[in-house]
Amino acid sequence: SLFLEFIEDQEEPSWHGYFYAFTMFLLACLQTLFEQRYMYMCLVLGLRLKTAVTGLVYRKILVMSNASRKAATVGEIVNLVSVDVQKLMDLIIYFNGTWLAPIRIIICFVFLWQLLGPSALTSIAVFLFLLPLNFVITKKRSQFQETQMKHKDERAKLTNAILSNIKVIKLYGWEKTFMEKVLGIRKQELQALKRSQILFSASLASFHSSTFLIAFVMFAVYTLVDHTHVLDAQKAFVSLTLINILNTAHSFLPFSINAAVQANVSLNRLAAFLNLEELNPESSSGNTSDCGKLFITIRNGTFCWSKETSPCLRRIDLTVPQGSLLAVVGQVGAGKSSLLSALLGELEKTDGCMIMKDTAAYVPQQAWIQNASVEDNILFGKEMNETWFNRVIDACALQPDLESFPAGLKSEIGEKGINISGGQKQRVNLARAVYQKASIYLLDDPLSAVDAHVGQHIFEHVLGPKGLLKDKTRVLVTHTINILPQVDNIVFLVDGTISEIGSFQELLQRNGAFADFLHSHITAEEKAGTGFPALGDTKGTITYSSGLSQEKLFSDNSVKSSATGRETIPASQDCTTAAATKGRLSKEEKTHHGRVNTSIYAAYLKATGLPLCVYIILLFTCQQVVSFSRGYWLSIWTDDPVHNGTQQHTELRVAVFGALGVIQALGRFASTAAVLLGGVLASYKLFLQLLRNVARSPMVFFEQTPIGNLLNRFSREMDAIDSVIPDKLKSLLGFLFNLLEIYLVIIVATPRAALAIVPLTVLYAAFQHFYVITSCQLRRIEAASRSPIYSHISETFQGSSVIRAYKDQERFILKSNFLVDENQRICFPGAVADRWLATNLEFLGNGIVLFAALFAAMGRTHLSPGTAGFSISYALQITGVLNWMVRSWTEIENNIVSVERVREYLRTPKEAPWTLNSKLQGQVWLTEGRIEFRNYSLRYRPNLELALKHVNLTINGQEKIGITGRTGAGKSTLAVGLLRLVEAAEGAILIDGLDIAKLGLHDLRTKITVIPQDPVLFSGSLRMNLDPLNQYTDADIWTALELTQLKNFVADLPDQLEYKCTNQGENLSTGQKQLVCLARALLRKAKILILDEATAAVDLETDLQIQSTLRTQFKDSTVLTIAHRINTVMDCDRILVLEDGQIAEFDTLEHLIAQKGLFYRLMEESGLA
Repeated sequence: SLFLEFIEDQEEPSWHGYFYAFTMFLLACLQTLFEQRYMYMCLVLGLRLKTAVTGLVYRKILVMSNASRKAATVGEIVNLVSVDVQKLMDLIIYFNGTWLAPIRIIICFVFLWQLLGPSALTSIAVFLFLLPLNFVITKKRSQFQETQMKHKDERAKLTNAILSNIKVIKLYGWEKTFMEKVLGIRKQELQALKRSQILFSASLASFHSSTFLIAFVMFAVYTLVDHTHVLDAQKAFVSLTLINILNTAHSFLPFSINAAVQANVSLNRLAAFLNLEELNPESSSGNTSDCGKLFITIRNGTFCWSKETSPCLRRIDLTVPQGSLLAVVGQVGAGKSSLLSALLGELEKTDGCMIMKDTAAYVPQQAWIQNASVEDNILFGKEMNETWFNRVIDACALQPDLESFPAGLKSEIGEKGINISGGQKQRVNLARAVYQKASIYLLDDPLSAVDAHVGQHIFEHVLGPKGLLKDKTRVLVTHTINILPQVDNIVFLVDGTISEIGSFQELLQRNGAFADFLHSHITAEEKAGTGFPALGDTKGTITYSSGLSQEKLFSDNSVKSSATGRETIPASQDCTTAAATKGRLSKEEKTHHGRVNTSIYAAYLKATGLPLCVYIILLFTCQQVVSFSRGYWLSIWTDDPVHNGTQQHTELRVAVFGALGVIQALGRFASTAAVLLGGVLASYKLFLQLLRNVARSPMVFFEQTPIGNLLNRFSREMDAIDSVIPDKLKSLLGFLFNLLEIYLVIIVATPRAALAIVPLTVLYAAFQHFYVITSCQLRRIEAASRSPIYSHISETFQGSSVIRAYKDQERFILKSNFLVDENQRICFPGAVADRWLATNLEFLGNGIVLFAALFAAMGRTHLSPGTAGFSISYALQITGVLNWMVRSWTEIENNIVSVERVREYLRTPKEAPWTLNSKLQGQVWLTEGRIEFRNYSLRYRPNLELALKHVNLTINGQEKIGITGRTGAGKSTLAVGLLRLVEAAEGAILIDGLDIAKLGLHDLRTKITVIPQDPVLFSGSLRMNLDPLNQYTDADIWTALELTQLKNFVADLPDQLEYKCTNQGENLSTGQKQLVCLARALLRKAKILILDEATAAVDLETDLQIQSTLRTQFKDSTVLTIAHRINTVMDCDRILVLEDGQIAEFDTLEHLIAQKGLFYRLMEESGLA
């Protein structure tokens, strides 16, 4: 105001103008320093909040009850710590805007009253008009955001399930089906986002237009109500400057409200998760009074999985003395594993009391392996005692495996043990438990995943009367009935109740339910001709323990095949050949260096669409032209009194000013909406690319890449592409066109100002360039440091029961804290660098204001007050505009890294096409099921030896072939080759005379049914799990359930076929899950069936019934049975014996026994010869 008075009054001394210019500069610099210190403190507080909330979420995972685990999945939890925590951090920055903005607005009103008198009151009326509109928009937008987050959670949940079970999805050729499911949810998510973005555009347009409306209404009332009022340059442009301050407060207000709305949604989601039911510590009491030597006591105990479900264990009375071995036996679904869970305090105790003294070690039925070295998995946080460690290794029969591993004990085994076999996983699990030297051992069928002779070794050296644990209290769930004479006591469970309890001899003499159970097994074994020994003659023998071998389907030789990349491999390097240091499976996540390549921006703009990009540029140009016209019109209007002594054509002046403002508001809405909706379109296309590329990746890619890295891409990176990039792009374009307008105004008004503006702008560009290189790299390193946090969360969620059993929560919490601290250590320099940039940019902006004012003071003799006001009011905006423009650009560069990381998977090797457009596609080609291997060789990676060597083999249609051999002989590799999970090194496989290499992968895999060792179920209905493609009728499904002994069980469920299976089918027993997988195979009725110990988790009687069903139902199919227990292949037409990747023997059972070769020796080891 004083400066414009100085310009108008030609008599005032020049030094006044210079004084006013420097005062403006100094005040602006002080404002910069205070603001940047405030922002720094907010960011530090945000980092602390992130640490605290992530820690809270992680601690919650360790205490979640079974009911809670159904309500939350890994994908949803990753969303909480990636997306929702970020929303809370944003709130800290924007929250003060909700109360600071009103204070600024009030101060501006006071000054406006001084300038324009009662006319300033009209601005309040404008506010009162706009407030309800924005309230409605905000409320509606909040609803859309809640819907979007709900769909985001559903998508995260399904994505996690797909990535966790990708092997089964590939084996069955289900990639397209599950992709469609994910895309269906994604479309709903983006529909909600699209509506939210349109409302956001309307909200921004109304807020920005409010400043114009205030000026328009005030100037109109001021000039039209009283014709003596003259709108001169001082009143108009000082008012505009005040209104621009209002604009800053206003433009901050929608972001503040938006941040508050989003944070409220996220806070509610976090609260809902943190309020989920927790395990009751009283369910497992440590009270030792009146126990004596009884280490475990349950009195009249009734337990259920959650408060809403019926009891799974009823009226349990059990005492286990110190140092005794108790065996728990029963049919599938009898409650054996539930009893161990009850002892661990994992179940809800509804009645009775339970006491368990001292420390416990737990070996779950499905082994839990950490993504670490073999040594770290076994030590599990304990210090190394080499003597004891070596004894444990020998007792658990791990020494031969360690010798075969690339780096022995230091060899890394992947997530969930993905690169080692089922038997190896279980023995590492057992070794971990034994090494702990606990007082109580709870063992859930550890012998089911090992060969018979290995099982015998483990029982003798670990579990039995002479084993390492002979003085410990042991509760052993088992299907291996041969060991029962050597245990101290036996609990026989029937439908969740203890039917009988006592020693082996006592139970036999009672001739009750246990004796019947035993008799049915002996009869079944005799029918199978397995040479079951006399029950009295069982000393030290485990003849046919319900065991799988150390092999697992598609894991044979996988120790050799374990690749290295924890994350993406450079484009020049083959995904399968990235050799790292010896024995190391994973490497640190790869990060790019320097600025983001322009091809990434081009890819994003291409995804948005070129016509839309052109349309957006035109909209922003038109909007800025109108904005300039409005300012120029006002300067001509305010120069009227100078030139004419009074104001003329006031109505026309007001009308044109108003019309230009309305056109600008419409242009702002259209341009903002176009950018945000273009962002939604780009986001959909980029997500589709990511999904397709991940789905088309070969299995080796998933063995190399931890699930946390993939979840990071699908959650955090996609969230940045969904919301952050379009928002920052909209801001950048707005500020860029605004800056061009300001430069034009200043240079036209004071041409000499160009001398200062040009070098200062170059300095701006230099600062920005220097900063962006650094911040981009920090952003990449920070993104890479997030992945281990997500992997750790996923790992902990899967193994929480084991961690609780070992009472090792504190160590895992410390690791989580360490990983979060590592991430924050990288976040902090990024936050400080932001403040460095902002401070320097604002000082440069203040310099531009200073020079604009100085040159205006120098040239006041030929400068009209209107033009000077126009120039200075625009110059005062330049600091904020330049600062926010550079920051928006930087934010785009930082977040475009998300596009770069999502597109990384475009370059990874892909498997062969799913379908080929040829005459072979369809049902006709596979009629007999004849398989022929012609000089077939296979290696898992180019730098490894052959896993199969020159195999020549013909299997006739409908023939039943047993495949056997020692661990690592290549049994499962045959199946790997047949399903083309790894392509042939040389030679070919022909099915019905056709080379399978000429078929699409889905054409091949949909004709072959595999029943793998580990049963896999997805979150969803039982019907969906049995028939994901929705191909079969209810009658077909019920028939399949009847054939797998599941009909009665499913009929008794609340919703029968619509019964909801939780994540990984956790609400079914392992045996029931395996039977569901069998029913799924029966529905497919394939001409070729591959069995990989499909009945390992069921009792022997059920096993034999299922084997009979398979023989009947697949009598017209070719069946390949990968044998882990010899008796499984006794009734096969021919038996294939492999050794070192070559065919050792291939003949009928009679001929092989007569030859007394390798097969005969395997029979001897199993106690069958």
